Amino acid sequence: MVNFGKKLMADQVEEWESYYINYKLMKKKVNQYVHQLHQGGKDRRQIVKDFSKMLDDQIEKIVLFVLEKQGELAGRIEKLGKQRAILLEQPDISRVAELQDAYRQVGLDLIKLLKFVDLNATGIRKILKKFDKRFGYRFTDYYLTSRSDHPYSQIKQVFKHVGIKAVVGALTRNFADLQERHGSYLSIYDHPSAIPKDPIIDQINATVDKLTHSANFLQFLGQRALIIEEEGPSEAVEEKIEEERYHFISLVLNLVNTFLYMVNTYIVVPTADNYSVSLGAAATVCGIVIGSMAIAQIFSSVYLSRWSNKSYFRPLVFSSLVLCLGNLMYAAAYDMNSLWLLLLGRLMCGMGSARAVNRRYISDCVPSKIRMKASAAFVSASALGMACGPALAGLLQWNFKLSYVTFNEDTLPGWVMAFAWLVYLAWLWIAFKEPFFSVDPAPAQDSSSGHQTAVDQLESGLAQPLLLHEENKEISEEGEDGDDSEDATSEDSHKPANSFGSAYRLLTPSVKVQLLIYFMLKYAMEILLAESSVVTTYYFNWDTSIVAIFLAILGITVLPVNAAIGSYISNMFEDRQILLGSEIMVLIGIILSFHVTSTYTVPQYVTSALITFVSAEVLEGVNLALLSNVMSSRLARGTYNGGLLSTEAGTIARVVADGTITLAGYLGEDKLLNVTLIPSLVTCIASIVGTVMTYNSLF
Repeated sequence: MVNFGKKLMADQVEEWESYYINYKLMKKKVNQYVHQLHQGGKDRRQIVKDFSKMLDDQIEKIVLFVLEKQGELAGRIEKLGKQRAILLEQPDISRVAELQDAYRQVGLDLIKLLKFVDLNATGIRKILKKFDKRFGYRFTDYYLTSRSDHPYSQIKQVFKHVGIKAVVGALTRNFADLQERHGSYLSIYDHPSAIPKDPIIDQINATVDKLTHSANFLQFLGQRALIIEEEGPSEAVEEKIEEERYHFISLVLNLVNTFLYMVNTYIVVPTADNYSVSLGAAATVCGIVIGSMAIAQIFSSVYLSRWSNKSYFRPLVFSSLVLCLGNLMYAAAYDMNSLWLLLLGRLMCGMGSARAVNRRYISDCVPSKIRMKASAAFVSASALGMACGPALAGLLQWNFKLSYVTFNEDTLPGWVMAFAWLVYLAWLWIAFKEPFFSVDPAPAQDSSSGHQTAVDQLESGLAQPLLLHEENKEISEEGEDGDDSEDATSEDSHKPANSFGSAYRLLTPSVKVQLLIYFMLKYAMEILLAESSVVTTYYFNWDTSIVAIFLAILGITVLPVNAAIGSYISNMFEDRQILLGSEIMVLIGIILSFHVTSTYTVPQYVTSALITFVSAEVLEGVNLALLSNVMSSRLARGTYNGGLLSTEAGTIARVVADGTITLAGYLGEDKLLNVTLIPSLVTCIASIVGTVMTYNSLF
């Protein structure tokens, strides 16, 4: 990996050299502070004060220079605009070409300024991360909290750069005016698709996207997958990944695995209550039937994630076999009149969950240039499977016997999914190509190096104590210019977490709150989906087909909702604003779901369900996007990575929700709805409080 100090020197504009962040000086100061603290020369409070002032000075220097250059660019655009106005009244083809060339030159200078901001923003993030790791002090939390919402905030100029975007907009609009539009004026504000296709505009937009990581639909979906990436590998390494590890059909097989697993999860929801009753249990036992899969997934996610350190093919084969067997057991339970066989079949299906493997394959084996597309495809496959599961259950309404085997609405989901997994296994065996694994004595730390989608991490969240052997270490100039990934003497500070305990210790308050939010939304969604059949049958006498249609409609909303959020809403508001607003909407949906009057109507149930589900979907996307921003880089790789933690949080939420449904069933079906909604209400309020408390660190 190219160290940032060298990258900064190589990429900076020579005449602007004095305006860049003095990364070398600040890195040297961090090392000096470590030495002074260990020798007792300064206390932590004084160090934090001194370092804050130094960083403030660096940011002020950068911001004032950016504002100066913005003004110069704006002045040039204004002058060209006057020339453009004259030219539009008195057209001259040769003058139009000259004016376009002048605008292109402004565009090139704008790109240079955008890259200047990008380099400095990266430097600020990296020095914050380095300070946290060396001092075991969550300085990033303090610094961002105290600076980001201040009325004279300068750090927002670096990370939000509204002024630069205004210059980009002015330049783009002027280009549009110069281009002929069949004799009529066409505004880019009225018609966004009318942005001129000049190469310089494409370059500017690409640079802006790199700088802002603007949340378009594709990127929004990719962030929802939480396939986080650390710092991008070098070009040579990326070429090696593309040549030796990437295989398109293998990627497709991972996506199909994700789709089939989500279908398998939700195909039983419309009929689980009827199946339980037919085996002599209460209808609310459907909670355990549905949740058994999630219980097993808690453990399968860990061991399959470990297995994928050495192979992707073998875990996927194991997953397919176990899921095929589990579905056969689920289907056979009817004729054997065994509730235990039914539950064991669902447990077996959960043991075959390979979603952690699917995520890691995309993270490790897909080149960075298409990784975001693959991540978006992962989320889309999950959403499609979620919608297709209940829809398929609604179609499987036959009832017949072949010999001693019964095929009906309860057993057909098991038979169909067993056949689907068998076909998938055959395709996997024929077409999957095992990627190249480098020889590494510690594969768990190498092969799983997840790649974080967040632009480096604003907050490392690492509490790493000073190493005792640094006491007598001389802080040399060579050390300061050395490997920027971290100092050699603090090698342990950037190793991946090797247990849930060590991963937990890396969680900052803001990360914990985001995981709580993820738990809350998964709990609320599972309560809504898993008890829908029982609730709608009790209150509205819905049959399986109507329940299946209702659940399919809910699932279908996932992609259009994310399209709206990713393409429009997230470009209008900050992620943390969308996060808080979505939590409030989930809370409103939960409150509206309660049965508090003498009658409970279909419009009330459907409206509250849509508000809760859609808001939770919006919340999930922005929650995982923010989680990737604030999570420690040590959780970007290894078995116990950020993706696994979020998966476990969501899975535990589903288990708790399904268990709550079953336990609440003992109080009677008339109390089921309100009793199961109370935990949703409490956790939603707690997550809102947590968001408010950590709001300023969600940057």
